[in-house]
Amino acid sequence: MTGPGEVLLEVRGLRVARPASRRAPELPLVHGVDLRLRRGEVLGLVGESGAGKSLTALALLGLCPPGLAVSGSVRLLGREIVGMPGRELARLRGRRIALVFQDALAAFTPVLRIGDQIGEAIRVHQEPRPGRAAARRAAAELLDAVGVAEAGRVADAYPHQLSGGTRQRAMIAMAMANRPDVIVADEPTSAMDGTVRDRVVRALVTARRATGAALLLVSHDLGVVAGAADRVAVMYGGRIVETAAAEALYARPRMPYTKGLLGSVPRIDSEVPPTPMPGGPPAPGAPGPGCAFAPRCPLADRVCEARVPALVGVDGHLTACHHAGEAARRGAAELFPPAGRRRGGGGAGAGETVLRISGLGKAFPGTGRGAREVWAVAGVDLEVRRGETLALVGESGCGKSTTLREVMALTAPRRGRVEVLGMETGALSREAVRRLRGALQYVPQDPMASLDPRMPVGDIVAEPLWARRVPPERAAVRVAEVLELVGLGAAAADAYPHRFSGGERQRIAIARALAGEPELLLLDEPVSALDVSVRAGILDLLRRLTGDHGPSCLVVSHDLAAVRHLADRVAVMRAGRVVETGRVREVFERPAHPYTRVLVHSVPVPDPVVERRRLSARSADPPTADDGTVFLRRSDRVVLRLPRRQVHPGADQADDEESHDEKRKGS
Repeated sequence: MTGPGEVLLEVRGLRVARPASRRAPELPLVHGVDLRLRRGEVLGLVGESGAGKSLTALALLGLCPPGLAVSGSVRLLGREIVGMPGRELARLRGRRIALVFQDALAAFTPVLRIGDQIGEAIRVHQEPRPGRAAARRAAAELLDAVGVAEAGRVADAYPHQLSGGTRQRAMIAMAMANRPDVIVADEPTSAMDGTVRDRVVRALVTARRATGAALLLVSHDLGVVAGAADRVAVMYGGRIVETAAAEALYARPRMPYTKGLLGSVPRIDSEVPPTPMPGGPPAPGAPGPGCAFAPRCPLADRVCEARVPALVGVDGHLTACHHAGEAARRGAAELFPPAGRRRGGGGAGAGETVLRISGLGKAFPGTGRGAREVWAVAGVDLEVRRGETLALVGESGCGKSTTLREVMALTAPRRGRVEVLGMETGALSREAVRRLRGALQYVPQDPMASLDPRMPVGDIVAEPLWARRVPPERAAVRVAEVLELVGLGAAAADAYPHRFSGGERQRIAIARALAGEPELLLLDEPVSALDVSVRAGILDLLRRLTGDHGPSCLVVSHDLAAVRHLADRVAVMRAGRVVETGRVREVFERPAHPYTRVLVHSVPVPDPVVERRRLSARSADPPTADDGTVFLRRSDRVVLRLPRRQVHPGADQADDEESHDEKRKGS
């Protein structure tokens, strides 16, 4: 990375607030943020959702939502942005400062082709104005520069025809089109697969190097920031609470909140469990004269509750904490001890088989005249034993969730066999299915979509018990038990789902699944897209619930770091097939299949030294499969190498098609 140069962007005392009205007082959202970006520098801005990161990023470009007031100073190349007329700001955006939006699909115009939209950004800002054909050619060159395969085809496509990773790289290409001085990337890798996230980060690094711009990387993914950032600023409650060089902040954090954030990150290279922080972030504009983190901080005292700490320090390492010295001496696990523990009896040969999948196949109809079927699952074999957790991992579109739904359907699959608790699903009567559903429960990826907004939480959790005709008195006792078990408390039974945060809704979904005391629990992406601290809390909960006397679990996830701390065994899926299975530690530390190696090496580690070394060593694209089919057995481990002709179309392309639907749209 290039060394620090001239100051391109200087922010002093930035405040964003909703002005006072007759009905409500002023609502401050961002409190006096100071930032400085030099040429060629990458600054990571991290924190939980609601910390004010995205609002700060939007304020730098004058793009705050209507109704919010911005004050303070934002100087871009010496020019003041705050208060600048809209027409002048429009001339700066895209040419001097560019924004990579979090949701590329919402940011792109749906009725224009990608190449035309990138070309429009070029034609608006460049003098003399190039023609449409020249701008279109330049757009294809930009797409190629950020690692998009078949750049010409992508330039001719509409946004909905592309996968999420390709859209995000196209957004980065548009941001670098006019060689801006500053690029602001707002959560560019949110909720992405590991390999897709890796490509997007590479595209950002390419854009920064090609333009010589400064980069402000807004993210809650501390692993991504570790590999890309020169300096890091941590936000909480609308304030910067710690800032330092990346190596210093990750190795020697001085703020309890920073320690909690870093301790909450599950690491694929370590078996030390993540340490969840109690409580949640403050509501915007929450009253209180003291430190916003005091209600969650184990070191808080009366001084913390009475006075906001100043951001001070030496050697560029600044901390807003009254007890920074004591916090620096204590580890994250000491400040926020984990409650979960690994299961004692899981693994090879443990218990009877509660779920057996043999040769499972599932196809979806193609689109268009003469289109062939698309096999989302093509011959999956799996076993889940009593008292263990099996994780099914792989990129989006590989067939993980489809496999889970085929098990949950309790019907005869189109191809293969599914046996649950020794009973083949294809031979079950209606009464047998009803009885078996009590022993088999499901936790969906999006809990809010499965929670009836018109029902109180107590009724939602009690539904599985009512279906089994459990007496109301016993059902009420069980509901209170499971709500206490998942950390919500019995008082939550009277509230409605919209009153809860995302992590709390996930706990409600888990409580509903546990209410009937199932023998097999199916979990679909249980920590997907959650904040790092919320994710650590859910992982800690699942570790406790799947203890020695808990249900067996089949977990679908693309978060390999979370799987390392949750599962006993892992099965790796690619293009509808399982290509490697084994104990988690053995598979992750010594992956045998080339695709597994790509997945493992794409998982970021929250350590700048380690992550930069890993980032430089990663291959850009997944390798192709070897010719011939070979099964390798090492104790409880199976590795499958597919013949190239059997690989699902597009599986080896660098263009990360994330679902079969998106592939059909783009064809």
